[in-house]
Amino acid sequence: MPAIRGAPLASDYAPAPPGLGAAFRMSPLVLLFLAIFNSILGLSVLFPILGMLGRELGLGELQVGMLTTGYALAQLLAGPYWGRKSETHGRKPILLRGILGFALTFLAFAIVAHLGRAGRIEGHALFALLLATRVLGGLWSSATLPTAQAYVADVTERADRTAGMSVVGAAFGLGIVFGPAIGGLLAPFGLLVPVYLSSAIGFVNAFFVWRTLPEPQRSQRPLEAPGLTRIASKFPALLAVAFTATLASVAMEQTVPFYFQDRLGLTTTGAARSVAVALVVYGIVAVIVQGGFVRRTRWPPIRLVRVGIPLAALGLGALVFARTEPLLIAAMALQGLGQGLTLPGVAAAISLRAGDDEQGGAAGLTSSSQALGRTVGPVLGTGLYEVRPEYPYVFGATLLVLVLLVAWFVSACPRTAPASPRA
Repeated sequence: MPAIRGAPLASDYAPAPPGLGAAFRMSPLVLLFLAIFNSILGLSVLFPILGMLGRELGLGELQVGMLTTGYALAQLLAGPYWGRKSETHGRKPILLRGILGFALTFLAFAIVAHLGRAGRIEGHALFALLLATRVLGGLWSSATLPTAQAYVADVTERADRTAGMSVVGAAFGLGIVFGPAIGGLLAPFGLLVPVYLSSAIGFVNAFFVWRTLPEPQRSQRPLEAPGLTRIASKFPALLAVAFTATLASVAMEQTVPFYFQDRLGLTTTGAARSVAVALVVYGIVAVIVQGGFVRRTRWPPIRLVRVGIPLAALGLGALVFARTEPLLIAAMALQGLGQGLTLPGVAAAISLRAGDDEQGGAAGLTSSSQALGRTVGPVLGTGLYEVRPEYPYVFGATLLVLVLLVAWFVSACPRTAPASPRA
């Protein structure tokens, strides 16, 4: 067991500075919801335009996929580090580092892309600089999600853990509702306008978190975080589910802008708008499922996973046969429904299997597993797309069917140490 410091001092868990946070001081989940929503809003503004921007800069589909892969690979490597760091240094400081890193690196990406469009940087040098900004962005922004999930574990009892994790999922979904819509609306004014907006949202979000979000009160604060190997040994099958479900979803998300454009015969601007509409619908479904259904039904986490995975597989399979815009959007909505059940179920199940002094590490491992999916998914998806446009969705549906077998062998009963009393 790691060394544990005694009872925390008031300065260890100081309330938010006076100001806007006073109105919400008794509702930390509300504040966390807003912080995660702002983070995903800034990220998802790019979803409908990143592929089109890459083509405008002279990049191929595989190179665009590598930009996303580089971002996710950095998150994969750094996520567990930040999760354990939040265990000893506090949730709020690490969350702030992730948000500020996101804002700064997206600003750098926008500047490099602007120079590329102006012809000041070209070819391999342009791609290398764009990739460097994405890798740095992944290293820093990877602090956000595991810290947020550990924060939820700090402020919820175990009986309410699934509902608490659904708050983070709903914030993701709501960000995906508004982000792509904003990106699609701004695309006619220039594909770089949404990128600059993403950076601005990040800076505003950092100020919001600094002024409002309190450090959660924990009865224990370790001087040294528990080892990751010990933590991971408690839920290897769930980490596999998190990886494969994310990989299948990301392979779809990375290729649908090309799929919409090629299958419907759209212009780049038209494709950006059409994909924006599809992602808005996708996000609305996720918000309804995670913000409403998951919180009210209080299904056990593993049941959410076992129901969500086949629905996501059906959505991917439907994309293969869809030939019109409404059917493509409906297929994405069905996939979003499945993901909306699966991801909070996995996160809650992992959290319940971790001890109170292991929440940061467990959240970091969850984030890293999903980041591994986001690392492999874009390159695999775009590579398969170049062979045949339907292949990313056939592959994703097949993978989900296989991982469903794993989910059925996961025990529904968490094995955890007794919960520590709340401060």
